[in-house]
Amino acid sequence: MRRLLAAAASLALLTPNAALAWGERGHAVIDTAAIEAIPEEGPVFLKKHLDYIAASASQPDGWRGNAEGFSKIIEDPNHGWVREQFTFLKPVPRSRYEFVLALYDRHLQIKDSAPETAARTNVRWTGTLPYAAMEAYDRIVVCMRQVRRLTSEGRDPAFAERTCAFDVFRLGHYIGDGANPMHNSIHSDGWRGDNPHGFTTDRTVHGRFESRFVDGIELTPANIRSRIGAPARQQGDMFDLVLAYLDASGAKVGEVYRLEQRDGFADFADPDVREMVYERTAAGAAMLRDMLCRAWEESASPPAEVKPSPLDFGNPTFNPATGSAPAAPR
Repeated sequence: MRRLLAAAASLALLTPNAALAWGERGHAVIDTAAIEAIPEEGPVFLKKHLDYIAASASQPDGWRGNAEGFSKIIEDPNHGWVREQFTFLKPVPRSRYEFVLALYDRHLQIKDSAPETAARTNVRWTGTLPYAAMEAYDRIVVCMRQVRRLTSEGRDPAFAERTCAFDVFRLGHYIGDGANPMHNSIHSDGWRGDNPHGFTTDRTVHGRFESRFVDGIELTPANIRSRIGAPARQQGDMFDLVLAYLDASGAKVGEVYRLEQRDGFADFADPDVREMVYERTAAGAAMLRDMLCRAWEESASPPAEVKPSPLDFGNPTFNPATGSAPAAPR
């Protein structure tokens, strides 16, 4: 583990804004614990690529640099899910672009009556984390099918495995971000709005929790291994499961702020803050492990036949504003 964390830290020196989420240590621990917990019937080939996945765990934060404008504009929203900003949307659209358009429509509706709210009713200040997670998940299913096919044909699946490993660290980053309550709330960088409990409004609270404290306690996979639990065969639509996971995490944001009121996360021996870190990173590792196992299970079957095509104007859910039907439940 020490070698993995050193590799992750070395990579972070090359990536701007690398401390935007859990820090290098937290993300490396989540990904490592998830891969190590894959059961024998799961995608065990990923264990061969553990060093690469763990060392790359924070790479998606590097795609958010101000100098990389094209990457930044798509990547910034992928790391958050500010649920308070789109309570008007029920249900949440199953299409990234339908979500973006719905936000814009809402922005136009309230820009004169509530300009401050309208200023944050846009894709950047609401986030697109579940869409980024599902996009990575779908790519993992596809590359796992290729791994299976090449293996069954007696051909070397090494390159396909590496493709999977790339999308695994990408998925792992978003799921890891989602495990942090502060990535699922308007209060991500200091409490905003009504503040009856006197929670801190200091913007550094985010980094003090997920990076400084995590580094201070020297978090390792051993700290959370026993908390991950046995693999759970996930039932139901994966997008709905991701949304429920983010809701459960976001519900804990008040607890994070109550813990901060003690000493600003300066006491690395604080058992309750440690427990919050252990519980949240373990939840992220378990979710990632279970998604990878579900993807492996899905990859054993050929792709579902979708008729009419999502691009067919005759598809009953076709949206002319996006040019496509949204993803079907599965």
